[in-house]
Amino acid sequence: MAIHIEYETELSLGIDSDQIITDVIETALELYQCPYEAEVNVILTDNPSIAAINEEYRNLAKPTDVLSFPMLDYEIPGDFSFIEELSAEDCFNPDSGELILGDIIISLEKVIEQAENYGHSRERELGFLTAHSMLHLFGFDHMEEDERVDMEQRQEEILDQLKLHR
Repeated sequence: MAIHIEYETELSLGIDSDQIITDVIETALELYQCPYEAEVNVILTDNPSIAAINEEYRNLAKPTDVLSFPMLDYEIPGDFSFIEELSAEDCFNPDSGELILGDIIISLEKVIEQAENYGHSRERELGFLTAHSMLHLFGFDHMEEDERVDMEQRQEEILDQLKLHR
């Protein structure tokens, strides 16, 4: 498995961000039984940078906490069986042979702000945003109320396994 983490900010959370991100990604992949070695790219940035990306891709000129860019279009969220029907160049890294799940972009400023606002640790907030984004990379969404409730339960399941509680 390849987890590429890039820092595009000087801001630090004062925690082992790389380990938390890695643990959440590995737990999500295991929980959803991804049958392939996978690749995920994570960018840790600041509010101005994520606001620019948010405006470019979502037409919202404001910072957000996390953005997810899935590489796959799932027929059924969390079901990897359709990948067998795709050609290798459609979804696998030609150099490593790993399934390319997509990109996660997290604002470290939002991690700090939201951890304080919700009264929990930075570890928990970073874990939450990573779990949330991994579910998007697995094809889950939260546009409808039932989807939102389902996604929240799935996020908590991942975080509970890592003991990242509020």
